[in-house]
Amino acid sequence: MILTRTVDSRRWALAAGAATTAAVLLSGCSGGGATSSGSASSDSINYALPANFTPNWILPVGTAAHLNTNNSSISQSLWEPLIAYDGSTGKVGWNKDNSLATAADFAEDSKSVTITLGDRHWSDGEKITSRDVQFWFNLVKANKKDWASYSPGKAPDNWTALKTVDDTHFTITFDKAYNTQWMLANELSMIRPMPQHVWDKTGDAGKVSDLDLTPAGARKVWTYLNTAAKKISGYATDPLWKTVSGPYTIKSFSTAGKVQLLANAKYDGGGKANIKTVNLLPFTTTDAEENALRAGTVDYGYINATNLSQEASFTAKGYSLKPWAGWAITYMPYNFNNPTMGPVFKQLYARQAIQMSVDQATLSKVIFNGTAVSTYGPVPQGQTSSFVSEAQKNNPYPFSTAKARKLLTDHGWTEQNGTMVCTDAGSGDDQCGAGVDKGTKFTMQVLSQSGSTVTDNLMSALQSSFAKSGIGFGIKTAPVNSVLSQAGQCEAGDSGCKWQLSFFGSAGSWYFPAYPSGDSLFATGGGSNFGSYSNSDVDKLVEKTTTDSSDAAMQKYSEALAKDLPVIWLPEPDYQVSVVRSGLGGFAQDSLANFHPAMWKWTKK
Repeated sequence: MILTRTVDSRRWALAAGAATTAAVLLSGCSGGGATSSGSASSDSINYALPANFTPNWILPVGTAAHLNTNNSSISQSLWEPLIAYDGSTGKVGWNKDNSLATAADFAEDSKSVTITLGDRHWSDGEKITSRDVQFWFNLVKANKKDWASYSPGKAPDNWTALKTVDDTHFTITFDKAYNTQWMLANELSMIRPMPQHVWDKTGDAGKVSDLDLTPAGARKVWTYLNTAAKKISGYATDPLWKTVSGPYTIKSFSTAGKVQLLANAKYDGGGKANIKTVNLLPFTTTDAEENALRAGTVDYGYINATNLSQEASFTAKGYSLKPWAGWAITYMPYNFNNPTMGPVFKQLYARQAIQMSVDQATLSKVIFNGTAVSTYGPVPQGQTSSFVSEAQKNNPYPFSTAKARKLLTDHGWTEQNGTMVCTDAGSGDDQCGAGVDKGTKFTMQVLSQSGSTVTDNLMSALQSSFAKSGIGFGIKTAPVNSVLSQAGQCEAGDSGCKWQLSFFGSAGSWYFPAYPSGDSLFATGGGSNFGSYSNSDVDKLVEKTTTDSSDAAMQKYSEALAKDLPVIWLPEPDYQVSVVRSGLGGFAQDSLANFHPAMWKWTKK
């Protein structure tokens, strides 16, 4: 993914000063298509979606299987966030033009915030009010375990009450004082006001009422909305999705991922669409997308980093190349509850041996053609920031397959036919570790994103490197949506707990909000803690980052996870090397990985 919170070259300053950081054609083939010269007029644009990142969700609350970044970008074009945090204006911060709130005033004790809504209306003419925010709040609170952004103890758990003051003002009370930067950027920015007067029902013919005001009613409404959202073919025709607040509406949406956005004629916010029709085109492979670029049928696309040497051939066709860097990290999560390899993954020495077998510097140079940066911990390292600890910067586990092999042999493993095998089971310091049976082979299986030559090359390079340490590494591939759906949290006895490693990050695995805390990713029970990593000491450090505004809190968290290795850290690449038709401007490429079609404009066509 991108996996973003659903979920990206420039160097920008984060708004709070915490860090400086240097997306009516619907015919097509495996790669989509367009007219012979891109979009037909200045009223339209053809945008290439990343290979195999098929949009499949528009409901403004996401489940774990629908964290595809494109889903978020499309949804936010239809239903604007209460507080839009993005980098589309040139710096990461609150973009008030595309937000429903105009102010957020924290109490002096940092235990509550009063939010002011702008004078805004739904596309059916009804006024957007505090009741629409309460509707979202009630649904999420009653169904929090199904909400992908949920982490125990965080929103909505730490929001003790939402009190409506009037139609345009409401107050959210917290359970204690919080770091206001974190609260605004990471929690309040998740609120997505939804049309209560249209959606507060339990069936297509149901009567709209205040069902969400009781937990039981909210659960029924949640089920109804989520069931409707699974019917992708109905996105353009179902009246449910016609009432929007954003600059666009859905004109068409195919199950193959071809989406056509149409400017919302009733939009009354500050981020009005500049281009009437936006064609979002899916591709099964990056090669298919590059062929479309060469044919001139895409206005805003991308190329593999390995093809940067061909820049002249694209500029000759009227394009410019613009690397799109991200506030992100890339990694492969372990499944600590896998019945076969979970006990191995739980051994720190084993994770250290795996990490020592990853040559990030060479991977960055060879696989990504220099468009990736090494990442040694949970905080983005592609941009300078005060959040990164010295331990993370300096790489606690430098590449060395020799040292990796020694770690394993020192802990009861013996190489047999090229693969390490546990020959001394037990929990002693020089044994394989608790739960690791004698005869266990150190062989890992990854389910990886398909459709990307870069990803395929990365997996092959890792396979070769692991082999030098005596570690087996099998590779299976599937589209990103399948990887996400098959690699969720599980218990050892669950039928869906067979996965061992997953990879969905050829363009970055996790794109942070402005404040890069790890409550969703690495806290016990975090909504996007796919591998069920759990460390009580880390939980305390994660909690501290949400309440303490000092850089020291983030640095201690950074150091702990750089050393404890909750995942396999990998090079963080640019989100993509964009190829943009000359004359398209009006925006910056958002380092949070979202695309913002309302910002796009033709200065010449």
